[in-house]
Formats: sequence, structure tokens, C-alpha cells
Amino acid sequence: MPSPEPDPEIKHTKIFINNEWQNSVSGKVFPVYNPSNGEKICEVQEADKADVDKAVQAARLAFSLGSVWRTMDASERGRLLSRLADLVERDRTYLATLESLDSGKPFLSAFYVDLLGTIKTLRYFAGWADKIHGITIPMDGDYFSFTRNEPIGVCGQIIPWNFPLLMTAWKLAPALCCGNTVVLKPAEQTPLSCLYMGSLIKEAGFPPGVVNILPGFGPTAGAAIASHMGIDKVAFTGSTEVGKLIQEAAGRSNLKRVTLELGGKNPNIIFADADLDIAVEQAHQGVFFNNGQCCTSGSRVYVEEPIYEEFVRRSVERTKRRVVGSPFDPTTEQGPQISKEQQNRVLEFIQSGINEGARLECGGKALGLKGFFIEPTIFSNVSDDMRIAKEEIFGPVQQIMKFKTIEEVIERANNSDYGLTAGVFTKDINKAMTVGSENVCVCVCVCVCVYFLCMLNSEITDLQKFLSCEPLSRILT
Repeated sequence: MPSPEPDPEIKHTKIFINNEWQNSVSGKVFPVYNPSNGEKICEVQEADKADVDKAVQAARLAFSLGSVWRTMDASERGRLLSRLADLVERDRTYLATLESLDSGKPFLSAFYVDLLGTIKTLRYFAGWADKIHGITIPMDGDYFSFTRNEPIGVCGQIIPWNFPLLMTAWKLAPALCCGNTVVLKPAEQTPLSCLYMGSLIKEAGFPPGVVNILPGFGPTAGAAIASHMGIDKVAFTGSTEVGKLIQEAAGRSNLKRVTLELGGKNPNIIFADADLDIAVEQAHQGVFFNNGQCCTSGSRVYVEEPIYEEFVRRSVERTKRRVVGSPFDPTTEQGPQISKEQQNRVLEFIQSGINEGARLECGGKALGLKGFFIEPTIFSNVSDDMRIAKEEIFGPVQQIMKFKTIEEVIERANNSDYGLTAGVFTKDINKAMTVGSENVCVCVCVCVCVYFLCMLNSEITDLQKFLSCEPLSRILT
């Protein structure tokens, strides 16, 4: 079993522009905290608009006609991505330790999920680099017509705090695969692993200016990326509210392309014929994985009436066994929330559930004297009009609701502003297919809850097919 590095050295806290480590133009720094104990880990240089301008200038120069990057063979771009994957694999333990340190996720989860996913993503898109083809178009007369796919240019990328390194790979790999350059802002809560990636990008041999990493805050650095006239496309993962602001800024500036991966309030439908042991465990993991901080979290659990009470009983029993503690303890299943602000937000949701009449089956309180821990929480007897059933909580809170017919549950599951994922548990393939075809969610999983899915856009959610050729279409012209 892998073990985290004890007292890991924080190697990089500066801005990464043009393959060089730099202080911010303003000289400002900001603290990064350990959510397990609330203590400061280090201070990081704070990028703002002036630093974004420098990074965009470097990225545009790297993308200019005749540059090393623009004239590089596609197969060589793939080789660099493959080399980067090898370096991430070499430093996998250190990177997983950093992920746990500033995000609070269990180390083993970071090692086996986040880092493995990062490595696989880089290698997957490394293989696509020399397989991006145009088409020939039949024309009347003596004409020959064809298309070429070209990189779009400078891509701005804004990364969330719940999967810092994996989300970096999901955005970075397809952009580099196609020959774009990147200005990337990690979340201010979790910049450490992303900054270390800068050193690996340089070591792998990417030319200066191809990747630029700017730790900073959304209202300053993030807003500058979204509205910058020198950025051709912006990708954002985060809240729906901020996504709307980015879409607006992109439209007001240069009508840059936008890819948004926003929130979810995902239904998980359990029919009476389902294997109850599997359904309980999958529904449990589908809510509480990553400390409940997933846009794909299946927090709206609909259970058919004949098995409702038994499902609630078993779910409560399983949740009371869930181990909450230090991310570096190998027995830990759940770490802290990312911040005091997020902890308070989740606790406020829990209190609203109590106030609106839902039955608190277990949990519901902050845990421990240090850090931002919350007891894994279950509500039963939840109605669809309650806040906890309508709004994304982004924390370890499961709502279990009862239904009688398939028609009823489809209508209720679809009654949401979101349309990201859904789950269905049944032994009847006809039921599964009916739910899948009638559900507005863009990805419906049968008898499993998964956390990283292949999805298209629907309603106010837009999540690309990250491990397919689909992201390439968004960063090519």
C-alpha cells in the first residue's frame, strides 16, 4: 500500500510564465491552508490582471507563426505529453501527498483516483496528437476542396478545487494535443499540485510560453482570463453562478469560445428489484466520495416504496461506519471540507433540511475541534420542494426520497434546473432503458455510480466527453 510523503517540501509557490518562476507584478501573496487543521501551509504569489497580460503575451508568442511549438510535428507533441505522463507517474506519491495536503481528500483516493486519472488522461491525448484529420469534400466541376483542423490559439483554463490535478489534466491535455497554448489558473484553495506540474511541463521539454500557470483569485485573475482579448477560448469548471459570469465576460470581450462544466443535483433511482447490498453501497459512495464534493454526486436518492424503509435502515448503518479523519490515515474514507466557508455552507443546508421538516437520520454536525470536518449525514422523508432536494450542497449529505411508480420518479427526477448525471438500479433492463430514454440527464448509469463520466451538454450543465475525441472539437478551428 502506498504511503504519503512525510512533511513534503513545498517546492513551487511562484507564478509560472514562459517556463520561468516569477513573482507577481503586484508583489502580493496569499496563504494556502490545510483543511484538516486550519493551519497555513505556505504563501503563494498572487496573480492578477497584470500577470495575466504577461502570460497571454508569452502564450501568443509561443503560438506565433514559425515558432517552435507551431512548427513542431504532431507526433512530437504526443511524445511530450507522453513524457509528461511518465514524469507524473514518477512523482505520483509526492503529487498525491500535495493533493491531500491542501484539498483534504484521503491520500489513497488521491493516489488511486486523481493521480491515476491524470496519468491516463495525459497518455490518452498523447495518442490523439497525430490522428487529427480533416476531410475532403466532393465538389462540382474541376475543383478540389478539403478541410484542415487547426488549433484555436490561446486557451484560458480555470480549474476548481475539488479535483485540482485531474481537472488540470482534463483541460490541459486536449489543448496541448491539438497544438494550442495555455494560460491556466488553479483554484486559490488548491494551487500546489498544479504549480508543481509546471516544473514537470518544463522538464518534459515543452517550449517556453506553451503552458503558463497563474495562482490567483476569481474576481481578479479569473475575470481577467475570461475577458482578455488575447485569449481565444476559455474553459471553466466550477459553480453555475460563476459560469454565467464567465459566459457573459467572454461575450462582452471577443466572443471567445467557452466550455463550462458546472453543477449538478443528480438523481439516483433505486427500484424494488435491485440488489439492495449493491444499491446501498453504490448510493453511499455516489454521495460521499471525495468528501461529498463532486458535481456528479448522486445526492437525490429515489427509492421505490416497498424497499424504502429497509434501504434507509441499511444506508444509515453503512454511513455510521464511515471513517472520518486525517487524509493521511489509510483507514480514512472521508476528510474535511475544503474550507471553513464551505463547512458553514453545508451546515446551513443541513439546518434548512431540519427546519423544513426532513427527518435527520444520522450526522448533521461539525466534527472535531480542528479542521473543517462534517459528519456524514442522511435525511429521509424529504420532499422535492425542500432546499436540500433542489440545490447543490457539495458536501456529505444524502437525501432519500420515496416513489411509487416509474412514471412518477422520472417526472420528479427531471424536475431540476440541472441535467448532469443520473443513476438507476434495477435487474429489469426495460426499466433501465425507459429511465435512460426519458431522463433529461446527459449520462445515465445502470447499477453503478461513477464519478467521472462521458457527458454532453444539457440545460445549465455542460461537461465534455473528457476521455474521447469530443474535447478536441472545442479547441480546433
